[in-house]
Amino acid sequence: MKKRILTGDRPTSRLHIGHYVGSLQNRVKLQSDYETFIIIADIQALTTHFKEPDMLKKNVYEVALDNLAVGINPEISTLFIQSMIPQIAELTIYFSMFTTVNMLKHNPTIKAEASQYGYTDLNYGFLGYPVSQAADITFCRADLVPVGEDQLPHIELTRKLVRRFNDLYKPILIEPEALLSSCSRLVGLDGNSKMSKSLKNSIYLADTEEEVKSKIKGAVTDSNRVTIRDKGNPDICTVFSYHRVFNENESYNIYEMCKNAGIGCAACKKNLSKALNETLAPIRERRSYYENNIKRVKDILYFGSEKVRRAADETLDEVKDAVGIKYFK
Repeated sequence: MKKRILTGDRPTSRLHIGHYVGSLQNRVKLQSDYETFIIIADIQALTTHFKEPDMLKKNVYEVALDNLAVGINPEISTLFIQSMIPQIAELTIYFSMFTTVNMLKHNPTIKAEASQYGYTDLNYGFLGYPVSQAADITFCRADLVPVGEDQLPHIELTRKLVRRFNDLYKPILIEPEALLSSCSRLVGLDGNSKMSKSLKNSIYLADTEEEVKSKIKGAVTDSNRVTIRDKGNPDICTVFSYHRVFNENESYNIYEMCKNAGIGCAACKKNLSKALNETLAPIRERRSYYENNIKRVKDILYFGSEKVRRAADETLDEVKDAVGIKYFK
């Protein structure tokens, strides 16, 4: 039996090249070796976007399209929508009974995201979403969860909750392990932060060639380099950090030319746009196919959610029996 992976995305916007480098590329590689469940976490998106329900519905399909476009194969990977699995919400409640508020408040990821959104008075859903994440992982009995280092606190909390549940009731839940990603994180086009829709510093997988060129033109470079005759410092240049990822074969030469004023920023950006558009071309092609066959996308999500709900029923049946609230066998 293959080990099972749980991974996924919050549908707060279309996915961008930061997602591609940080998780999607690796997700496609892993799907052949593991049984892969991919959650579109719409309920968790509500923790920060509860005032935008129309956006949420649209982005569920956008995120599904992006996953299929990068190469997720619906024949071997299971895409599903979180809100279609009510057992996740039920398991979240059981976990919340022995999760302390202090444990959540001291979660470094919660602190960082609260700061990002400017939250001073946390709502219940936002504070508790790591518990919901724990339910996402455990309801389907995932063995592994691919994450970056910033998400490790969430996995550790999940492991604690699983151990607590198994000790209190019966050892039926799997204690998942983090599958740490070695992928690099891309900074935004502004050079100051990770890519984010709210910061308007992202290149989306669905962007056209012209949109990519326009965005790369506006990307920040070495601010100390004023003219083409000035020697640059590629180590602090946002554009060069993209060259390392999307133009690896030429990156060494570009690095040396930049340091020795052998290439100007305009030419460097043009070179990057070409390389990035070459990477995105097959992704755009697959996305176009699914956009023109949206009923197929809906079927993939519907039947994927049905399959996952059957697995969830089995887990919750055992959970209720362990907790002692299964009254009519």
